[in-house]
Amino acid sequence: MRGSRIARSTAFFGIFALAVAGCSGDNEDPGPSESASATAEATGDYTTREVSDGTTDFVVVENPGDGPVLSYSAEGGVTLLEEEVDGATYAFKDMNANGTLDTWEDWRLTSDERAADLASQMSIEQVAGLMLFSSHERSPADGLTDAQKEYLENSNLRAVLNAAGSDAEVTVPWVNEMQAFVETLATEDNPYVPVNFASDPRSGAATGGNYNADGADISRWPENLGLAATFDPEYTRQFGEAASAEYRALGIATALSPQIDLATEPRWLRVLGTFGEDSAAAAEHAAAYVAGFQGTDGEAEWGADSVNAMIKHWPGDGPGEGGRESHTDAGKYGVYPGDNLDEHISVFQGALDAASIMTSYSVSLDADGEPLFEDRMGTAYDTGLMSILRDDNEFGGVVVTDWGVMTGANDEGAFIATAWGAEDMTPAERYVHVLGTGHDMFGGVNDATFILEAADLWQEQFEAGEQEIDAVTRFQESGGRILNMIFQAGLYEDAFLDPEVSGAVLASDDKVAAGYDAQLASVVMLKNDGTIAEGQDWSDKTVYIPQSSDNGLPSLFGDATYSQGPSLDLDVAAEHFANVVTDEVELDEDGKVVNYTTPDLTDVDLVLVGMDSPTTGAVFGNSGYDAESDSYYPLSLQYREYTADGDNVRQTSISGDLLEDGTQENRSYFGNSVTASNEADLDAFERAVDAVEASGKDIPVVTALKAQNAVIPAEFEADADAIVVGFGTSDMALFDIVTGASEPQGRLPIQFPADMDTVEAQQEDVAKDMTPYTDAAGNAYDYGYGLNWSGVITN
Repeated sequence: MRGSRIARSTAFFGIFALAVAGCSGDNEDPGPSESASATAEATGDYTTREVSDGTTDFVVVENPGDGPVLSYSAEGGVTLLEEEVDGATYAFKDMNANGTLDTWEDWRLTSDERAADLASQMSIEQVAGLMLFSSHERSPADGLTDAQKEYLENSNLRAVLNAAGSDAEVTVPWVNEMQAFVETLATEDNPYVPVNFASDPRSGAATGGNYNADGADISRWPENLGLAATFDPEYTRQFGEAASAEYRALGIATALSPQIDLATEPRWLRVLGTFGEDSAAAAEHAAAYVAGFQGTDGEAEWGADSVNAMIKHWPGDGPGEGGRESHTDAGKYGVYPGDNLDEHISVFQGALDAASIMTSYSVSLDADGEPLFEDRMGTAYDTGLMSILRDDNEFGGVVVTDWGVMTGANDEGAFIATAWGAEDMTPAERYVHVLGTGHDMFGGVNDATFILEAADLWQEQFEAGEQEIDAVTRFQESGGRILNMIFQAGLYEDAFLDPEVSGAVLASDDKVAAGYDAQLASVVMLKNDGTIAEGQDWSDKTVYIPQSSDNGLPSLFGDATYSQGPSLDLDVAAEHFANVVTDEVELDEDGKVVNYTTPDLTDVDLVLVGMDSPTTGAVFGNSGYDAESDSYYPLSLQYREYTADGDNVRQTSISGDLLEDGTQENRSYFGNSVTASNEADLDAFERAVDAVEASGKDIPVVTALKAQNAVIPAEFEADADAIVVGFGTSDMALFDIVTGASEPQGRLPIQFPADMDTVEAQQEDVAKDMTPYTDAAGNAYDYGYGLNWSGVITN
C-alpha cells in the first residue's frame, strides 16, 4: 500500500445521478457515466493493491460503491486525493502533483467538462501531439522501443495504433510499460495524458479454420458483410459488446471501425468490410455496432468495457470507378454517375453518435468528371463534403484522416502517399487546409514538426485576416474533442491492465460461443438439391476436398506470393467425416503445382470444394493499372479471363487526372483483359466434377464459397448440387451448415450478378442496379435471397 502518496480533502461533494453518456459524437453534454458515479448507499473506504505484469508494477484502487477503479504506476508521480461522503471515502488521482482536485481530475464531472478544462490549459505544442495518430505498431514483444519513446516524449503523441495480434502475454506488458512511461513525462507545465491505443478490426473468423482452436486468443465473428447477411442487427450489437470488452482487455480504447461505406460497386476491393448495399440495413447495423462498442450492458452509458467507435470512410468510399481502390493512384477517384451521394451519407447519419469519424481517400466526381463541390481533392481536403459533416449534420466528435493523407507522392521519402489533389502543397499548407475542413487528427503521423509549422502558418493567416480564429483557439478546439475520447473511455482513471483480468476476458466461453452463433447465422445457402438436410450423420462417411493454388498479386509491400493447399481445412473436415481424401500434388523446385492427381472416389460419399471469390485486385496493389503497358485493365467477378469489350464498357472514363494541355486522362480499360489470380479454384471444381463423372457414381458436389464481394456463379452453379457462402466465416461454420448440424439462416447482403455485362452497365454509386444471376431452379441470387431447409427464406 502506498499511503505516503495520499492527500485528504475535507470538502463535501454532492452525489451525481446517473445519466446517459452514449452520444459523444454530437454537441450535447453526455453526462457522467455509471462508472464515474458514486451512490449514496456506498459505505467504507477505498482499497489499494499492487499488481505486476513482470515488467511494470502499478497500483489498483477500488472505490466504494459505483466509484471507478483507479490505477497508476508504482514508480510514477501520481498521488491520491481523498474525499468523504456519508461515511464513505473515495479516491481521486492527483495527476499534476498540486495537491488539489482540479476539474479535469474529478471523475464525477462529465467527460466534456473535464476535456474542455484540460484543453484550455494546453499549449499548441501539447495539442499538436494529441493530433498525431501513430503508424502501425506491429511488435509488442519488443516492449517499449526508443522510437516509441521518441514520439511519446518529443512529439507528445498519445494515440498509438496497435496493429499486432491479440496475444495478451506480450500485449499487456507493452501497454502497461507505455502507460507508465507517459506518467513520468507529466510535469506542472506538461499535463498528463494517457495513451489511447487503437486497433483496426481484429475479430474476423476467416483467419483460422477452427473457430475455437487451441490457444485461440480472441472470440471470432463474421466480417461486417457476414453480420449484414444475418439480417439481424442484434448480432452486430452482441459483437460490439464482446469485442469491446476484449479490446479493453488488450488496452485498446478506440476502434478504427466500423467500416460503413455503402457497397454499391460490386468489384470494389473492400466490400467484405461493409454492411452491404442496402442503405437502411447498413445504417441499422452501423448504429448497432456503435452502440455495442460504446455502451455498457445494453445501455447507452460509458463504462469500463466501452470503446470509442470510429465510423469510416466519410462520405462513403464504395463508388470507386470500376471498383478500383482509393489507397492507390489507380483508384483515387470515386464517381457518382447516379447522383446518389445522399444515400451514401444516409448510412453515416444512422450512427453519428460515434465518438469519431474517419474520412475517405477518394476524390469525388460527378457523372461528367467534375468535382461534386469546388475541390478536386481527397475528402480530407474537400471543403464541400466536410461542410456537410460538420455544418449540415452538426457532427461534434473527432474527425480523423486516413493513413498517409498528409503525405504527397512527391514528398521526400514518401511511401504511403495519398494526399490526392494536394500534392503541390507544402506539408504545412496541407495541415492548415485539413484543419480548416474540420479535422482533428492525422493518421500515420508520428512527428509533430509539420503540424507545428502549420500552427505558425495558421497564426500568420489569422493576423492577416485570412482565418477567423487564432491558432491557439483552433488547436484547443481539437484538443477538447480528442481529450473527450480519452476521458469518456475512462483512461484517466484506469489505463493499466491486470494480466489475470485480461486473461479471463479474452476468448471467454460466452464470447466464443456468441461469435460462432453469429457465424452460423451468417452463412447463406444459395442452392440445395437435398444434399444439405437436417439430421444427417456424416460421421461414418468419406469426403473428397480438392487442392488449389493462387498466383497472388503484387502490392506496395512486395511481389506476388504464390500459395497452394487444400481448398478447405482438412483437420476441420476430419471432425465431421470418418475419412478425408484429397489430391496428390506434384510440385516443381519453386514449390509451384505441376500436376494434381485426384484420389479414387470409390468410397467417397461427398465432394466438397472450397472456392474463394475471384481475385483480380489487391487493396495496396494499384490494381486496375498496368505500369508496364501504361494502361488500365478491368477488375472482374469471374475466374476465367475477362475481356472488357462489351457494349456497356465505358470507352471514356469518368475519372482521370487533369493533364498539362487541359484535357483529362482517359482511364478506360475497354478492350483489355484480366484473369483471376485464383483461377485454379475453378479448375479444382471442374476437376472434381470430372472425377465424379468418371467414377460413374452419383456423388453430390457441394461448393463452399468464401466470398469477399459479389461473385458470378455462372461458371460453376450448374454442376454444383449445393452452394453455401460464407462472408468471413470459419471453415468450421461452413462444415456445420453443409453437414446439416445447423440450419442456414443467412441471406445475400449484396447482389450476385448474372454476368460481367450487367456489372459494366451498373452505376458505381447506385445500389441493387444489376441483373442478378438466376440458377437452374429458377432462383434469382438477388439482395435478400437465401435458402433454409424448407426453401426460400421469406420475411
